[in-house]
Amino acid sequence: MDGKKLTVGQKLGFGIFDFGGNMLFTLMGFWCLKYLTDVAGLGAFLAGAAVMIGKGWDAVTDPMMGFISDRTITPLGRRRPYLLAGAVPMMMTLWLFFTSPAISSQIMMMLWATGTLMLVNTASTILNIPYSSLTPELTDDYNERTSLNGYRFGCAVFGTLVGAAAIEPLVGSFGGGGRGWSMMGLTLGAAMMFVTLLTFFGTKEKKHTREDIPTERFFNTYKAVFTNRPYVILFLTYALHVTAITFLQSILLYYVEYLYPNTLELFGLNLTTISMMALLLTAMVFIPVSVAVSKKIGKKKTYQICFIIIGSACVIVAAAGHLLPTSLFLLLLAYAGVGVGFSYVAPFAMVPDTVEFDAVKTGERKEGAYYGMWTFISKTGAALSMLISGLILKLGGYAANQVQGPPARLAIRLIIGPIPALIFLAALILMQSYPLDEKTYRKLMGQQEPAGR
Repeated sequence: MDGKKLTVGQKLGFGIFDFGGNMLFTLMGFWCLKYLTDVAGLGAFLAGAAVMIGKGWDAVTDPMMGFISDRTITPLGRRRPYLLAGAVPMMMTLWLFFTSPAISSQIMMMLWATGTLMLVNTASTILNIPYSSLTPELTDDYNERTSLNGYRFGCAVFGTLVGAAAIEPLVGSFGGGGRGWSMMGLTLGAAMMFVTLLTFFGTKEKKHTREDIPTERFFNTYKAVFTNRPYVILFLTYALHVTAITFLQSILLYYVEYLYPNTLELFGLNLTTISMMALLLTAMVFIPVSVAVSKKIGKKKTYQICFIIIGSACVIVAAAGHLLPTSLFLLLLAYAGVGVGFSYVAPFAMVPDTVEFDAVKTGERKEGAYYGMWTFISKTGAALSMLISGLILKLGGYAANQVQGPPARLAIRLIIGPIPALIFLAALILMQSYPLDEKTYRKLMGQQEPAGR
C-alpha cells in the first residue's frame, strides 16, 4: 500500500455500502423507539430497555468480529468474505424485526423486541466491522483518506435520507399497519443486501499472508488498542457524539408530532418527513464542504465545528422551536443539518490515522480490532440514549398516540435540547486534546510535506 490516488470507481465501489449502512443506522435512530412504542405497543421504558439489551450483545460480537477478521486469510481477502456471508442475513433479520407479532403481554413483547434486535445487530456486525476495516487498507495518504470517506458519506447521506424520509411513504404504499411495516423492513433489507454485494464485487483487497496476522491474543489485542492515546481520545469523543445525536434523532419525530402545532403537508409529505428532509438534505450538501474545510483547517477543527452548530441548534429548538412559524422552524433544522454534514467525514477520516499510529509503533496491523471497538461504542452510545429517552418519556407520563400533558411535553423538550447540548459540549472539550494533525501524521509516516505548505 502506498499514498497513490484512488480512482472515482474505486471510491464509489467502497462507498456505496454505506448507503445501506447509514440507511440502517438512521432507520433505527429515528424510527426504532417510535416503532416499538406507537406501532408494536411496547411501553416507552421497556422499549428503551429492549434496545439497550439488544445492543448490549454487541459487547461480545463487535470486538470478536474485529479479532476474527484481522486473522482471516482467504483468496477473497480478510474483509470481503464477510460482506458476502452477511448480506442475506441482514435482509432477513431486518424484515423479522419490523414484523410485529400479536403479543398482549408487555414482558413477552419486550423479549421479542430484544431477541430480534440482537439478530439485527449481529448481522450488522458481520457486515460493518470488516467493511470499516477496509478503509486503512485502501490508501495511507492523509488527505486521500478524507476524500475516500467523502465518497463514502456522500453515499451514506442518501441512505440517511431513505432511512428517515422514505419510511412513512413506504409503509403507506403497502397498506399501512403491521403489514406495511413488515414489507418496509423487507424492502429496506433487500436494498441493504444489494449494496453490500455491490461493494463485495466493486472492491479488491491487497493480498495478505500468514505473516500479516497479528500475534497477540484476544485480551492483549484490545488492551493494546486502549494504550493508543490518539485513538482513545477520538473513541471517547465519538461515543459522546453518537449518544447526543441519537437523543436528537430518536425524539425529533415525537417533537414534531406532539409539540409542534402546524400540520403542514407539501408534495404529499407530512411535517415529520419534511422536517427530517430539511435536516438531512442540508447535511448532504455540506458533506463536500466539510471535506474542503478539513483540508484547510484540519480534521480536528472541522469535527469540532459540528458540535458547536448542532449543540446550539438543540438549545434553540428546545427553548422556542415549537413557537416558531413553520418556515423558521425548518430553517432551524437546516442549520442543525449544517452541523450534521460536518459530522460525517471527519471522525471516520481520523480513525485510520490512529490505526496507522499503532502500526508504526508496534509493527502489527489490527484494523479489525480498532473498528470492532469503534462500532461497538457507537452502538452502545445509541442504545444508552434510547434507554434514557424511554425512561424520561415514562417519567413524563408519555402515552402513545394521544395528546401529551405538560410533563410529557417537558420530557420531549429535555431530550431534544439540554441533554444532547451538554454532551456535545463535552465532546468539543475532549476533542481539543487530540494530538494528530497532518504535520504530525506525515512525520510519523516518513512522508514529505506537500509543496506550498
